[in-house]
Amino acid sequence: MTTRNSKMEDDEPPGTAPSEWRPSERRPSWRVALIANVKGETERPEDSPPDFGAEFDREETLQAILQGIESGGHQPVFIPADNALPFALKELHPDICFNIAEGSRGDGREAHVPALLEMYGVPYTASRVVANAISLEKTLTKRLWRDAGLPVVPFQEIASTDERIRPSLRYPLFVKPSREGTGMGVGLEAVVKDEQELRQRVAWVIETYKQPALVENYLPGREFTVGILGRQDVAAFTQRPQLYNANGFHRFPILEIENQQSITPGVYGYSAKSKDLTEAGAPGYLCPAELDPQLEEKLHRLALRAHLAIGAQDVSRVDFRLDAKGTPYLLEINTLPGLNPAVSDLCIMARAEGLPYNHLILEILDLAAARFGML
Repeated sequence: MTTRNSKMEDDEPPGTAPSEWRPSERRPSWRVALIANVKGETERPEDSPPDFGAEFDREETLQAILQGIESGGHQPVFIPADNALPFALKELHPDICFNIAEGSRGDGREAHVPALLEMYGVPYTASRVVANAISLEKTLTKRLWRDAGLPVVPFQEIASTDERIRPSLRYPLFVKPSREGTGMGVGLEAVVKDEQELRQRVAWVIETYKQPALVENYLPGREFTVGILGRQDVAAFTQRPQLYNANGFHRFPILEIENQQSITPGVYGYSAKSKDLTEAGAPGYLCPAELDPQLEEKLHRLALRAHLAIGAQDVSRVDFRLDAKGTPYLLEINTLPGLNPAVSDLCIMARAEGLPYNHLILEILDLAAARFGML
């Protein structure tokens, strides 16, 4: 992985992250509840797939976020995202919640905790109910992007193995569950070269994940992910105004996922994503990616449009892949991007530009607090 660690000068352009900031006035101190599903501690539903819990967070991620919150003078507390969550909220009375809960079952599960917090009137970080529900529904997300004039490859959601295939689809095709994240259900077998392989893979997805399969034209080119942080009114409350561009959004360096040498060459699936950065079979994480300036600008512009098109707020991560001619297409958006300081994509981007992890956490917290009138 390539990173940029040198100290930046005072005349850095706006929207880049300086390695140091001057202290500013003290902010209010809040009781902040971190809400998450923890790997190995969330009840496994019946008939769950073999990679159930792939999206859940490690203990070290929780500890890092709690320390980040505390570094801002707040009082953090952890609450598991389980069936006891409503009772814990009533007992602890948090001022605001730092939500990274993935949910454990059902359609739109990433929207369950936000919906509960909305019902109780408790402020919380990142996107609200509808955007979280949309982002997990990959087919719906692509339809919204397509209608907004954003580039997506031909696709089709298939709920039955005997459905007719649209003529716009061209082999090889890529098959994945329509409502999962973290590369769940994605491996080398996801790339199919004929109808027999397609029918077999669709049947496996439907049986294993109890949901339709999303089928789309396979893109053979480079893969990138683009981070989003900010909001148009950010200048009114941020302690780090130099972090943001005039439009209110920060421009992270773009991260390239180099898949060819990974455990699943050409496919960024769960088995590859679960590898630590230096582990054998892990993809390469190249940040800042070596890009033509025009392509770099285009990826940033498309990512922000994709974020806004589904109503995402404050923070997200948008994934792209290029076709054989080098044209970028949107893959998906993560409205709850991972925050493991060592391995998560957004944190790799922040580290590459010298943005301290604690500052990233506190910016996400302040963005939410301002939306709910706490700043």
